[in-house]
Amino acid sequence: MIDEVEGGRPPASRPAVPRPRLWRTLVMFFSIIGPGIITANADNDVGGIQTYSIAGAQFGYTMLWLLIPVTVALVVTQEMCARMGAVTGKGLADLIRENFGVKVTTIVLLLFVFGDLGNTAAEFAGIAYASPVFQQYVPFLTKYVLVPLAAIFVFTMVTRGNYRIVEKVFFAFCVVYLAYVVSGFLVHPPWGEIVHQTIFPHFRPTQAYVLTAIGVIGTTISPWMQFYIQSAVVEKGVRIKEYPYSRIDVVTGAIITDVIAYFIIVATAATIFVHNAHLGAHQQPLSVNTAGDVATALQPLAGKYASLLFALGLLNAAIFTASILPLSTAYYVCEAFGFESGVENSFRQAPVFYSLYAGLIVIGGGIVLVAPDLLQSAIIFYSQVLNGVLLPIVLVLMLLLINRPRLMGAYVNNLAFNVIAWATVVIVGALTVISTIQTALSPSNPGG
Repeated sequence: MIDEVEGGRPPASRPAVPRPRLWRTLVMFFSIIGPGIITANADNDVGGIQTYSIAGAQFGYTMLWLLIPVTVALVVTQEMCARMGAVTGKGLADLIRENFGVKVTTIVLLLFVFGDLGNTAAEFAGIAYASPVFQQYVPFLTKYVLVPLAAIFVFTMVTRGNYRIVEKVFFAFCVVYLAYVVSGFLVHPPWGEIVHQTIFPHFRPTQAYVLTAIGVIGTTISPWMQFYIQSAVVEKGVRIKEYPYSRIDVVTGAIITDVIAYFIIVATAATIFVHNAHLGAHQQPLSVNTAGDVATALQPLAGKYASLLFALGLLNAAIFTASILPLSTAYYVCEAFGFESGVENSFRQAPVFYSLYAGLIVIGGGIVLVAPDLLQSAIIFYSQVLNGVLLPIVLVLMLLLINRPRLMGAYVNNLAFNVIAWATVVIVGALTVISTIQTALSPSNPGG
């Protein structure tokens, strides 16, 4: 019998408990939900929207089937972190330091901070991408207005509110993602063909298709997500007896986020892909390089409302992830090195936490406003490369931790779950590394 579990929590056993009444179950569920849904939806960031948009614009509906196994992979990785948070009461960075040492933690987290800085810049770039659509209605809403306003809003919202208030605002951001679902219906796609492409895989063995498929997989599971969800579960105070509700939260979040991704592909496939497929020999196809290009291209193809909704979704995604990603960074750095952290604390109580959060926002937004386009693109590009390299490392550390009985007690992975989890690590890790190497060697990348 295990007498003690690291982190100060009681022994992780599985006692039989009477089944609660329905009303009590519902009350408990709605008090626990949040981290899973919020973290998964934040993964539909500017880079994710851009990847899904390109997949639909270039390959039509042929990548919709891929979102099914991708959703399973997302559920597996997020569930493990949420479970570790509920059992140990500690964040992922804290557990890595305790179990693998300060040296490993310092090297990994230093690389993470640089990667997250580039990712934060990418989110503010998404705000700049969306600005031309809004300027048609409000001319002064240039990127030089929208980006600073977004930065001020993001910092004020998190630093002036407690966890419950911040979580409610994050839920509001999640709801705005439904704009992509509406956009998908507004373009009147052929639902029969869509269902067929979703159920039956249509793989094309071309380099462009393979690279895009790897991008779709890689953009779904980001390293920072694993740190954030575990820290959010801990700060919310979820304990192991409440964890079944948290598991529902994780699964629900993964499904919702990939439904949004599904409709992004549908919207771009039904408009840009169809438009380009029916062009004459001497007509110029619509080119899509950023998510902002999609929002602009939708207006003549699907009407101003579809274009506006897509731009609104892009702006929402950029602000949402620009709020959460630096927050995740501040959490795991402070956890790893013993500084006070959490939005429940004041600036005096957690100066390093809030300073790091503010610094990432200011530098990330500043890059978009003042850096030359070439430098900005290179920073964003290489931060994605760094994420790709770090992701397999983080997943392996997670699996080593969750399979330690002295840490997890009876809540270690069972055999079936380990098979699924390690398969996810191998597949996602291999594909991410291949994508990173191939993209880095491509002459068309920003660093080439």
